[in-house]
This record gives sequence, C-alpha cells and structure tokens, in this order.
Amino acid sequence: MHPIRKKRLTIVLFLLAGLSIAVALTTYALRQNINLFYDPSQISAGEAPVDVRIRAGGMVEEGSVRRDPETLKVEFLVTDFNASVPVEYVGILPDLFAEGQGIVAMGRLNNKGRFVADQVLAKHDENYMPPEVADALEKAAQNKSEAAAGSVAPAT
Repeated sequence: MHPIRKKRLTIVLFLLAGLSIAVALTTYALRQNINLFYDPSQISAGEAPVDVRIRAGGMVEEGSVRRDPETLKVEFLVTDFNASVPVEYVGILPDLFAEGQGIVAMGRLNNKGRFVADQVLAKHDENYMPPEVADALEKAAQNKSEAAAGSVAPAT
C-alpha cells in the first residue's frame, strides 16, 4: 500500500472511531434523561418500570388529598377514571394544585405501587390540560364506553 493511502486510511479510521465514541456517549446520556409518561391505568396494570424516573398524570381524585400537619408531605390519588395511583410528594405544591384538577408528576414508582414524586406540575388555567393527560383520559373514556357496550346484551 502506498504511504499516502495508508496515512489517509489511518486518519479515516481514527475519525470513524471518534465519531462512534461520540455517538455512543450521546445516546447513553440521552437514554438516562428520558422521562416516559404513564397514565394511572398503565401504572396499575404493571406496565410502568419500578424505580425508574417517569412522568405520571391524570386528575387529582376528589377527597383524596391528605396533608401531614407536621411536614410538607402530601398524599393524594391520581386517576384517569379507570384506575387510581397513590402519589406521595414532599414539598410545596403549585398554587393551582386542587382536587379535580389535571396534574403531571415526575418521580419514581416504588415496589409497593406508590408513586413518589419529586416534582408536581399543575395546569395553568381552566382551559389547559397537559396533552399526555388529555390523551390518557380520552383513551380511558373510550375503553370504558367499549366495555359498557360489550356488556349490554341485545334484547330479543
């Protein structure tokens, strides 16, 4: 092989190796920071990974908010009207947090099926619904109506 060709081949191989390493490191870093969204039905069905940072969302169930008077700990249920998931949060909740409102919580699902949130986001006005929550509620309503239609026997 000609020395110039050999030098070019060596440079190309080093560039390819460097590019491969950069792509691998970028992919690894992005994989660590992905927050997947799960609705309460998926979490209750066991589809959500345990001890992995995820987002969960739905409506705060009426009458489910319990505040610890000694600390900032708050426990409540998030529902998509098919299933409910208990959420535990320690911290100051957003001003717009209320029962019957849509929220998205970021945190981890523990092995007891309880969602331990480290951040809670509430909708910002009465017309806004986070897209993931709106999709989850719409899907839950479709499943409920399909189940109701399937359980009704035709009259003879």
